[in-house]
Amino acid sequence: MVPSALVDELAAIVDARGLITDAAQRATYECDGLTGHRAEPGVVVLPTDAAQVAEIVAACARHDTPFVARGAGTGLSAGALPHPEGVLIGLNRLRRILSVDPANRRALVEPGVTNLEVSQAVGPHGLYYAPDPSSQVVCSIGGNVAENSGGAHCLKYGFTTNHVLALEVVTPDGETVWLGDGGADPPGYDLRGLILGSEGTLAVVTKVWLRLLARPEATRTLVADFASPTEAGRAVSAIVEAGVVPAAVEMMDNLAIQACEAEAAAGFSLDAGAALIVEVDGPATDCDHDIAAVEALCRDAGASHIRHADDPDERARVWRGRKAAFAAMGRLSSRYFVQDGVIPRTKLGECLATIAEMADEAGLRVANVFHAGDGNLHPLVLYGDDPDEAERAEKLATAIAELCVDLGGSLTGEHGVGADKACSMPKMFGESDLDVMARVRRAWDPRGLCNPDKVLPTPRLCGERPGPYRPHPLEEAGVIERM
Repeated sequence: MVPSALVDELAAIVDARGLITDAAQRATYECDGLTGHRAEPGVVVLPTDAAQVAEIVAACARHDTPFVARGAGTGLSAGALPHPEGVLIGLNRLRRILSVDPANRRALVEPGVTNLEVSQAVGPHGLYYAPDPSSQVVCSIGGNVAENSGGAHCLKYGFTTNHVLALEVVTPDGETVWLGDGGADPPGYDLRGLILGSEGTLAVVTKVWLRLLARPEATRTLVADFASPTEAGRAVSAIVEAGVVPAAVEMMDNLAIQACEAEAAAGFSLDAGAALIVEVDGPATDCDHDIAAVEALCRDAGASHIRHADDPDERARVWRGRKAAFAAMGRLSSRYFVQDGVIPRTKLGECLATIAEMADEAGLRVANVFHAGDGNLHPLVLYGDDPDEAERAEKLATAIAELCVDLGGSLTGEHGVGADKACSMPKMFGESDLDVMARVRRAWDPRGLCNPDKVLPTPRLCGERPGPYRPHPLEEAGVIERM
């Protein structure tokens, strides 16, 4: 339970709408986009500026109470899972664009600003913000920083870390500091880089200087249909080997196509075993050359149909369909686990075949949507309301993430480790590696108050295995009751 004295201090910091203690209202914050993991926060506080964030964190430190920072809640690794005896700091009211500096191609924003709002604000200057997660309409910059988010165009443009120049953060003791100076390459240790992708475990981000890019002169997009993801994977390898660097290379299997088409009517072929979306951008003459090369390589790899979407409306329709994938899964199943493993592109066929075998063995369906260009898979494990099915789905999702490591890849590309994959970290890192990470974390947060039980495995986290509730055998036998 959060100390009553702390609750009183928090009430004095924020306005009347900024403190939530009612149980029903707190339940709104019990999970992020990975709904299989839930915990009700002890109290929710909604600051309106960076100064209030610093006061809140300092108050938590004085009372030795854990806290979790949360943005839009669209994360997919239980990274913003609340602490039941702690404070949840909602940052969605910090949503001002503080400065746009077209001459230096940068913008200063608060963490609650949505990803898409940045591009809309700087668009009149011929600029945009490159990272584009599927949830860019609603996901916030603070969350992008925490998870080092990427998106469909990460193959050419990289992840959030490539587009953040400096950060203002509140350390776990309540001190406000700047990391970086807003320039491209500041001297000294890259503490900015340490915060990016740290999943809110080291500090709370309150302001961000973002790097902006000029809008490309031209964009060319095509959709290629294949009989199977294996054939589509061969096309991806051929494109990369040919030296073409697309802005994006996305793939969907048939189950994902069925869901996306029902959701967005984007014109995908329902009978295709896999669809490959390839986009190039840059000077018009280069785009024309590259898209012609991509089309030839796709045909050589066995594409059965190729559709060009060069008209802006048609292109937007294609991307609306692809980015609807996660939401569209609700048309196929009431619940799902989404994974985020990375594999070498050459292992794509082997990995998908193994996932299919594992799904059959578990008696579950898996839809596959992924950033094929850099081998970042997003398998969606579909399940229903039955507790046994939920447990099988969670085990399958974990096994898929660990399969990616076995194939020479990573547990995550852009969704983060959070609470969902923390217990799988020893699969990828040795004891000494994890110890170094823990020492870095302790240097920033000696008392472990800042987003505890995330990223690194702990006895509490891995012993209790958060997720769908599992009755104790004595409860099933009628010997005890759940309170």
